[in-house]
Amino acid sequence: MKIDIVSVFPEYFEVLNLSLLGKAQTKGLVEVTAHNLRDWTHDVHHSVDDTPVGGGAGMVMKPEVWSECLDELLQLQPATIENTENTENIEDSADSCDTCDSGNSATVAVPAESGNSEKTDTAQSSAGPVLIFPNPSAPLFTQQDATELSHVDHLLFGCGRYEGYDARIPQYYRAQGIDVREYSIGDYVLNGGEVAVSVMLEAITRLLPGFMGNAESIVEESYTGENALLEHRQYTKPAVWRGIKVPDVLLSGNHAKVDRFRRDEALQKTDELRPDLIEALDCTKLDKADRKTLMALGWEVSATHPRKR
Repeated sequence: MKIDIVSVFPEYFEVLNLSLLGKAQTKGLVEVTAHNLRDWTHDVHHSVDDTPVGGGAGMVMKPEVWSECLDELLQLQPATIENTENTENIEDSADSCDTCDSGNSATVAVPAESGNSEKTDTAQSSAGPVLIFPNPSAPLFTQQDATELSHVDHLLFGCGRYEGYDARIPQYYRAQGIDVREYSIGDYVLNGGEVAVSVMLEAITRLLPGFMGNAESIVEESYTGENALLEHRQYTKPAVWRGIKVPDVLLSGNHAKVDRFRRDEALQKTDELRPDLIEALDCTKLDKADRKTLMALGWEVSATHPRKR
């Protein structure tokens, strides 16, 4: 997998040379290159931002600099997109969309994102590069997205700063046929996209064949698989530590009972912390013991998906 990262702080990504991701690069599983966006500037100050159109606080990253950089990395020729002026009257649209984010209301004629609005359980491979921008107002990045992107040959990440990047940048590259994704990693705002890119990179690359020392270690993790749950708790030796003992069943040597205990604990933990994941389960793929546990937790399991009684 080839990974390009564009940032005004490329040295931030030296951390990617550590641990398993560093070893994966040494083995040739992953090729990571961090680029300095300022290398594509032409002024003495190497400026990458300008004041926002329409006024407001902060600075916005300029499309001219980003386009020179992305065109080179994506091997594209500059083009002019016709009929892309954002002229939608926000006042006229207010009655039909009182709760719309104003940042979205002014964007028109943007080709649909490929594969973001509707997620599937099957990982799909992408023949071309995927361009990814962290964005706190974008859809949430999930384990399912990580799984899908782990099948892509070339990922290109753009790290925003300041008040973000000009909204025409993703619009333009979608119009050029590039698979452009914008993701949030949570309901909070960071100083820049570097941390978010690091999070997504680790989630994606650890799914590559040969990346993990033991591939089985990711099979039962939280959010993993078709009927995803939170993972059960983990313990190691000693069996008793500062008066706290591990559950007896884990010391029994009975693998079937251990598996059932862990599965029940995963169901209980998910019910308590993420009931939305329980609601998404496919009841036809639950075994009798799963159904019994969920019913004891107050779930009705006779329909396609569980529902709380």
